[in-house]
Amino acid sequence: MRSHLSLILISADFLYLIVLVFCSAHVFAKDHMHHPHRAQYNSTTDRDTLHALKGNFNGSFIDTNWSGSNCCLNDSSTWFGIQCLNNRVIGISLEGVGLSGEVDAHAFANLTELSSLSFKNNWISGTLMNFSSNTMLVRVDLSSNMFEGAISNSLLSLQMMESLQLQDNNLIGPIPGFSQKSLREFNVSNNNLLGKIPETDVLQSFRDLSYSGNPGLCGSPTLIACNGAMTMSEADDESESNMSSGIFKGGTMLVILIVLDVIAVVTLALFFTLCYKKVENIKQQRKKPVNIEVVNKNFEVDQDRDSKSTTAIGGENGNKRRLVFLDRGNEFELDDLLKASAEMLGKGNFGNVYKVILDHGQEVVVKRLRDLRPLSREEFVKRIRALADLKHQNLLSPLAYYYSREEKLLVYKFAAKGNLFNLIHGERGENRIPFKWSSRLRVAIAVARGMEFLHANTKLDNAIPHGNLKSSNVLLDENQKVLVSDHALASLITLPISVQQMSAYKCPEYQHCRKVSRKTDVWCYGSLLLELLTGRVPSFAAPKGTNGVDLSSWAHRAVREEWTAEIFDPEISRYCTRRHEAQGMMKLLELALWCCDKSPEKRPDMHQVAREIGDMKVNELEDEEDLTSFDRSLTEDSISTNGSGIIVE
Repeated sequence: MRSHLSLILISADFLYLIVLVFCSAHVFAKDHMHHPHRAQYNSTTDRDTLHALKGNFNGSFIDTNWSGSNCCLNDSSTWFGIQCLNNRVIGISLEGVGLSGEVDAHAFANLTELSSLSFKNNWISGTLMNFSSNTMLVRVDLSSNMFEGAISNSLLSLQMMESLQLQDNNLIGPIPGFSQKSLREFNVSNNNLLGKIPETDVLQSFRDLSYSGNPGLCGSPTLIACNGAMTMSEADDESESNMSSGIFKGGTMLVILIVLDVIAVVTLALFFTLCYKKVENIKQQRKKPVNIEVVNKNFEVDQDRDSKSTTAIGGENGNKRRLVFLDRGNEFELDDLLKASAEMLGKGNFGNVYKVILDHGQEVVVKRLRDLRPLSREEFVKRIRALADLKHQNLLSPLAYYYSREEKLLVYKFAAKGNLFNLIHGERGENRIPFKWSSRLRVAIAVARGMEFLHANTKLDNAIPHGNLKSSNVLLDENQKVLVSDHALASLITLPISVQQMSAYKCPEYQHCRKVSRKTDVWCYGSLLLELLTGRVPSFAAPKGTNGVDLSSWAHRAVREEWTAEIFDPEISRYCTRRHEAQGMMKLLELALWCCDKSPEKRPDMHQVAREIGDMKVNELEDEEDLTSFDRSLTEDSISTNGSGIIVE
């Protein structure tokens, strides 16, 4: 009976093996039918490869910037980020341009002269590419994307590789045994890698930061011991040893085969069931509409599971669930926030924003940050403290922060009178209190002073001290004090999100040269002045469903064609009865156009702007109540329906 059963199992396993081989052969043949260049990649040109790569990416950037000739004329290319030599592609650099989509595993098979590849800071998904044909590669940077699956073993064949950057993806599995002596830079941090780090001289030469953020990794150079866990090769060696020692014989072998078969079937069934449920859940989530109504329940904050340090940073005394206050004052506990009901003010691209009324009546705004750069706790705290040190009467700095691996929160004072966007563009019915010239000038002066201080005192290492200056980020507190908010977020947010959402990246120099600077903030300020003067919504800050205007081009054309009178918002023209007011409006228009010059070098700096605008005298006899009340209607991209005190964008 036992011999018959053994024969049946062996026959079944043999049949299973035949089916598996047949299916694998079918998939292999089908795959090569769709990708014939894998077997004969020299038959196609680099140009064809680039066009195929272009078809893999989503978004307007590639369509706009990958056109014309490439590697055809004097080794130059009109395609953004492509470097050529001898009519061959030697470099591809597309960093932080918002690319999404999947790249075919063999997309670079024809680019045999490729020496540098960088897709850093994009949204590219799928598995890593096969680099077996790219033996000239020296630098590979695929960091800060959404790649998944295992690290490709084809990278082991790149004997000239000097830099490999794979951090901040979703890679899984073990680290291959890199041994190239040329490798000088290596980073696989913040993935889902596991197993023991191979003990090659090359991999052991890098610091533990190159491996951080992978809970499943162990062994030197990290401080995490493997606790007797074996590598895959060690496990294979032990299995072979056990087989040769005759442990699995006779009936024992038969029982184990049966058990293993049953376990395999059950595991596969569970795996496919979980995959099916996950796909269905994702589909259902995508169908759900975004709800920005009042949230009648507490927002949740996950407890930090990082227990490596017994003492939290910033004087938290080991209790990682405490808020860290940046100034002495009305301090409260994180639990006070969790107990209070939270009104969701909006869902922004940088995080959800809540208004919280504490038990003792204090009103604060809590921003849950997301899409952050891969910052350690120390780096995050350093940047927040530098931000909090920027104290000026016209800047809104955070009151407190909370940091854990799962949650990063910023707590702000609530600005009760709303934002400038709603003040300018709100419903203009009979009950509207006019937003007159003198009040608009006061706002312009206050913002200029805040920005001047910001530019003179920012210590963070970023090119744009604010980066997202627009009317919805100019707030008014209960005393009508003007506060510039959301400054310095560029130092925290990932570059792809910054490029897509922050005002600074809509400037002329970024559209043409992919550069930003402090003069970019000046351009944003000039656009804000034009918005104040014209009452029109700028195109880069227009809410969804609203048609914006390229205010800079429109205003320059109006001046050039001498129909300047039509520029100004009728609300200020109607109430402008004094000569000095008309002169002030024209002078502010001139300053706005100066700030919006297409050439950054021709723009003034914020110190010059503050000096120019400070010379404009405000008529103190003008009615000062036009800032005190306003019917603030909610726009989709601004927070302040009820006079919210923080901005979603």
